[in-house]
Amino acid sequence: MSRKAAVVALTALAPISWGSTYFVTTEFLPPDRPLFTGLMRALPAGLLLLALTRKLPQGAWWGKSAVLGALNIGAFFPLLFLAAYRLPGGVAAVVGSVGPLFVVGLAALFLGEKPTVRTLLTAVAAAFGVSLVVLKAGAAFDMVGVLAGLLSSLSMSAGIVFTKRWGRPEGVGALALTGWQLTAGGLVILPIAFLIEGAPPALTGTNLAGYAYLALGNTAISYFLWFRGIERLSASSATLLGPLSPITAAVIGWAALGQALGPVQVLGMVIAFGATLAGQLGPRTPKTPAARVESFSSAERNSQEVSMDLEGSGVRR
Repeated sequence: MSRKAAVVALTALAPISWGSTYFVTTEFLPPDRPLFTGLMRALPAGLLLLALTRKLPQGAWWGKSAVLGALNIGAFFPLLFLAAYRLPGGVAAVVGSVGPLFVVGLAALFLGEKPTVRTLLTAVAAAFGVSLVVLKAGAAFDMVGVLAGLLSSLSMSAGIVFTKRWGRPEGVGALALTGWQLTAGGLVILPIAFLIEGAPPALTGTNLAGYAYLALGNTAISYFLWFRGIERLSASSATLLGPLSPITAAVIGWAALGQALGPVQVLGMVIAFGATLAGQLGPRTPKTPAARVESFSSAERNSQEVSMDLEGSGVRR
C-alpha cells in the first residue's frame, strides 16, 4: 500500500465512525438535548487528550485553537445535533453532503487551491449519490433543521480549510492539537447549553454508554485521525471522504434497525463511493510543516512543496 493510500485509509475511519452518530443519537441518547449532547461529546474527549499530551497552546495558538475549536466543534456539534433532532436522518445527511462544495470554494479563497472541473463534478456526484441512498419520498423539510444542517456543514468546511492553512506549531503533535480544539469547542458549548437547555437531564446507563462512545471512539480518536489526515491531504480530497459517513449510516440502519436497502439506495452507494475514490486520485499534497509561515503567493507555495519533496517528507508524528 502506498503512503498516500495509507493516509487516506486512516483518515477515512473518521467519517466512517461519524456515520454511527445518527444511530447513537436516536437510540441511546435522551431526546431534545442537542447542546448537551454536543458538550458531552467534545469536552470530556478534549480534557482526556490534554491530560494525555500535557501540552497547552502558546502565543498566537491560543487564538487559533479557539477559532478552530469553534468552527470544528463549538458551532458544528450543536448545529449537527439540532439538524439530527429536527430532520429525518436522510434529509440531514443530504443537507450535510454539500460540504465538499463549501470546501472547494473556501479552499480557493484561503488556500489558493484552484477548483477543477473534476473536483466540482466529483462533489456534485457525491451529493447526488448520498441523496439516492438516504432521501425518502415525502421526507419532511423542517426549515430550522435544514438551516442548521447547512450552517453545520459550512462551519466544518471552514474548519477544514483553516486547519489546513495554519498547520500546527513546532513540536506539537496532532493528538495535542485535537485536544486543544475539542476543549475549546466544548467550552464554547458549555454556557450556551446551560442557558438554553438548563440543567443536565437524568442519565440512564444506556445514555452514559452512548455518550462514552461518542466522546472516545466517535470524537477523540476519530478527530485525531481526521486532523492528522487534513495535514497530509488536500482540503478537497479530505472533504470528499465525507460521503462515507451517510453510506455507513445507511448500512447501520439496514443491519441494526431493519431498514430496507433497495436498488436505488445501492446505486446511490456505488455513486457516492465512486465519487469518494475519484476525490483521492489527485496528486499527493505534502504534509504541512509543523511551524509554517503563511504564504499566499503561488511561487512561494510551490517552492515549499518542492523543498518538502526533496527532503522526503512523509507520514510522521
